[in-house]
Amino acid sequence: MAIRFLTAGESHGPCLSAIIEGIPYGFELDFDFINNELSSRQQGTGRGGRMKIEKDKIKILSGVRHGITTAGPIAIEIENRDCKNWVYPMSVEKIPFEKFAPDEAEKIKQEIDSKKITRFRPAHADFSGVMKYDFDDIRYCLERSSARETATRVAVGAICQNILKYYDISFSSEIIQIGPCENKDEFDSYIEACQKEGDSIGGIIRVIIKNVPVGLGSFVHFDRRLDGKLAGALMSIPAVKSVEIGLGKDYATKKGSFAHDEIYYDTKYHRKTNSSGGIEGGMTNGEDIILTVAMKPIPTIKKALDSVEMKSHNPQKAHFERADACAVDACAVVARNMSAITILDEFLDKFTHDTKRDIDEAYKNYLKRLDEI
Repeated sequence: MAIRFLTAGESHGPCLSAIIEGIPYGFELDFDFINNELSSRQQGTGRGGRMKIEKDKIKILSGVRHGITTAGPIAIEIENRDCKNWVYPMSVEKIPFEKFAPDEAEKIKQEIDSKKITRFRPAHADFSGVMKYDFDDIRYCLERSSARETATRVAVGAICQNILKYYDISFSSEIIQIGPCENKDEFDSYIEACQKEGDSIGGIIRVIIKNVPVGLGSFVHFDRRLDGKLAGALMSIPAVKSVEIGLGKDYATKKGSFAHDEIYYDTKYHRKTNSSGGIEGGMTNGEDIILTVAMKPIPTIKKALDSVEMKSHNPQKAHFERADACAVDACAVVARNMSAITILDEFLDKFTHDTKRDIDEAYKNYLKRLDEI
């Protein structure tokens, strides 16, 4: 593994943060590009009130000097503006109530108690998280399992995209379906109708990665297969429930003579089809990598689902906290950036990961060798 990263932070805490290890020396970062990716994650029809509060921008604390990566760990921070409304409920330190006037102390206690959650939200981390960790407040689950965490992943992925741009490897994502709608002209109106009903909707996203060289990944061991790594990275995104590569599930309906990408040679190797989605035998084959991701509807909805109160076990409606009616646009941004992290990890694993100069030389020599085959 060439790249490692960890994220930290809660949805309503002071900030989100990450540490990225393994970024080589010598790459100039485009801060406008990184911040644009962060901004893109906040866009789209159906987003909730939280996105009107936050203005996500990256703050780099280490690992970059004069705009150039240093090979040291890159520490990043993204401010949570909404934290000013959660000072006491999300306080890191124990609150010294004895130092407050009695009326003020009681007010703070009531504020904290008002943020406590004891009604499970179906399809969230709530139920399993409480059972696993013995929490007495579902907020412990909500704060860390929230999709707000993906802002840090977008920042990490944008740095990875930034580096891969030097080698003409590019990432894009698009929404190809919202609920049952496949006509893009109908997406917004369908989302708005769901929002008015107090409901939510998911969709299908396509990620396309261009100009990836042949041979990233490996067939040698199961855990080195690139298709498995990409699928795992994308499945780790909150609300993603399936990932397909190339034809995906449609492979099952086709005969082999129609399903596979025949190989031709005319000054260079090429294909007329790309059913495999750019990956064969766990490795890139030089064609575009095509990934299709299905996102479920966001489970926090005004039209509350049936649930149970965890202390009394009495039937109640699920807890509702402000939420998006649709976040497929955001998921598309996260998906392309999680893909970028995975591809850069494989790229650096193959072409060394100390300095840009060494990588440039190794990559140039590899492409030259491929041209000679």
